[in-house]
Amino acid sequence: MKKRIARGALALLVAALSVGCGSGGETNADLKDMPVDKYVTLGDYSGFEVTAAPAQVDEEKCDQLLYAVYLSNVTKDNGGITDRAVAEGDTVSIDYEGKKDGVPFQNGSDTGAELTIGSGSFIEGFEEGLVGVMPGETVELALTFPEGYKKSAELAGQAVTFTVTVHYIYPDADNMEDSVVAALGIPEVSTVADMRQVVFDYLWEMAAESYQYELQNAVMEQLMNSSQVEELPETFVDSYKHMFIESNANMAAINGMDAETFANNQYGMSSEEYAKVSAQVQARQEVVLQAIANREGLTVGDEELQEKLEEYAGEMGVAVEELLGTFSSEEYRNYFMSEKVMAFLLERANTTDQQ
Repeated sequence: MKKRIARGALALLVAALSVGCGSGGETNADLKDMPVDKYVTLGDYSGFEVTAAPAQVDEEKCDQLLYAVYLSNVTKDNGGITDRAVAEGDTVSIDYEGKKDGVPFQNGSDTGAELTIGSGSFIEGFEEGLVGVMPGETVELALTFPEGYKKSAELAGQAVTFTVTVHYIYPDADNMEDSVVAALGIPEVSTVADMRQVVFDYLWEMAAESYQYELQNAVMEQLMNSSQVEELPETFVDSYKHMFIESNANMAAINGMDAETFANNQYGMSSEEYAKVSAQVQARQEVVLQAIANREGLTVGDEELQEKLEEYAGEMGVAVEELLGTFSSEEYRNYFMSEKVMAFLLERANTTDQQ
């Protein structure tokens, strides 16, 4: 489980460890040789008291995810219902095309769309018009967009037609079939029960990762509170900024926003300011962890580094040379060292589960 956690964190941290670092001065690539004791005064880090909520899986969420995974693999010929008409509450797979005065309008068409009848996802009359339609049939729906339609002022109050083909009806959660699961071709997974176990294991791993992160965060917070860190070299701090600029941009894209909008909404600051503040925190944490590594004789030697790089490259499905195409081996060594120091601290922490 710790390996999974490490890989997930590594994927984030090496997204952009030190691209764009200034020339001259110390950077994160110099961390293991940096005189960190010049900047760090360590407090007592033996036996931190940490508490976290124990890992557990919500059975209802497990059932919901199982059903979602199942539905994503239903097709007309594999699990889809085609022998009865559409009824209220059914979820159906449809193609549709909307036209105004015989001309298709923008965003009015889709193929393979998933629609639950009665959800109110479409304008009035659309979903009602599909009740009683047999899978395989195509119907013409003459409808009118509501006045004040906010998604498109041009369509507000306008008469349109939708041509809709119903492909199949999705089964409900009580009628999942083993044949649909077997068609996925997952080794040793051929029944709904097998798939549920896979889903449960996935959620358990996620819960265990969350538990581990809670412990790590608690240890790090106490470690930083008990240590003193002097002002760090500007070049060193700046060498972490690009990582957070990249992370913010990726999260913005996932949420359909530009980087500045996401940073302002999420953090209340610009992406540049967010990266600056986060880089300062990251830099301070890493010099403290390196100071502990130096005191405790913890190292990541060349052989261990190569083994970890090969392991990670294998997980990513790439060659080690590709991993080192952008980031140096020293930058990877820094991450693996932080991982090792955190494991050292957690082994010595007194952990209790929240009741």
